[in-house]
Amino acid sequence: MSRRIRWGVVATGNIAGVFTRELGLLPDHEVVAVGSRSKRRAERFALHWNVPNAYGSYQEVVDDPDVDVVYVATPHSDHLETTRYALERSKPVLCEKAFTVNAKEAKELIDLARSNNTFLMEAMWMRCNPLHLRLKDLVNSGDLGEPRQVKAELGFVAEYDPKGRLFAPDLAGGALLDVGVYPIAFAHHLLGAPQTVHATAAKAPTGVDASVGVLLGYESGAVATCVGSLDATLPGQATFAGTEGWVELDRSFHDTNRFVVHRPGKDPEPVTVELLGVGYTYEALEVARCLAAGLVESPLVTHADTLAVMEVLDTVRDQIGVRYPNDEDVR
Repeated sequence: MSRRIRWGVVATGNIAGVFTRELGLLPDHEVVAVGSRSKRRAERFALHWNVPNAYGSYQEVVDDPDVDVVYVATPHSDHLETTRYALERSKPVLCEKAFTVNAKEAKELIDLARSNNTFLMEAMWMRCNPLHLRLKDLVNSGDLGEPRQVKAELGFVAEYDPKGRLFAPDLAGGALLDVGVYPIAFAHHLLGAPQTVHATAAKAPTGVDASVGVLLGYESGAVATCVGSLDATLPGQATFAGTEGWVELDRSFHDTNRFVVHRPGKDPEPVTVELLGVGYTYEALEVARCLAAGLVESPLVTHADTLAVMEVLDTVRDQIGVRYPNDEDVR
């Protein structure tokens, strides 16, 4: 692999555009190819972002010999097929979250990456954010006492389109996989895998969840409350509470550069980090670091963590009665 990381971007939606823009902030990274199921959309994207190669299929991006690593930004329902295609050809992959439709698919991809000795990472950029790493260190240090509670919420009012990726069952739509994955991943980052999961949801007319609330319980006695919504504008804040103090994260908690530490009887202590861009840069840097080290997985976004979160998402969907075509024979 060349010293300069050459990316191939699969899909041309908003997230793909933001990621491409963020890579422009990194001197040793460049997008050399983009693919869409519509050649015209790929060409428009390439023209806008100055990408040299535009393809009318996802596979052509993977097959481009100038592409070092593939960024998969398609709807959840396509993650398995495109990521599998890349891994089978020993092409490293950064795949958007939710990582797959269900844990069975996630395990298949992880097993394939390991068997082919090919790097694979979920694009949970929150886990690479320097502020979230500071928070994790603070929690692990015990400075705030024993962990007791996590609260996190993320949501916005989405325009209802029964055929769009947010609401269509065949595209694995719903609040949980689009925004609810962030609060659940945040809780997992600080508390680990839960012992119990209790969920409730309000459904959209298509049958997917328009909003979802999840209560996670831990063997230690800690609890986490996680909310995701496509039909309410939520503050997007998060808190961690221990026996000796608590932390508040500003809106939006998953990409903020500031949190405030509170301890009883003491003044609030703000902690701020300077971020490069909105934060996608740090997952790209982590991919580059891992590739240079010859790693198959990132120690910041491990395969085990990705799989554990997917298992929670499966449990939540089972409880709220949301199923997708890809769920056949999952349980």
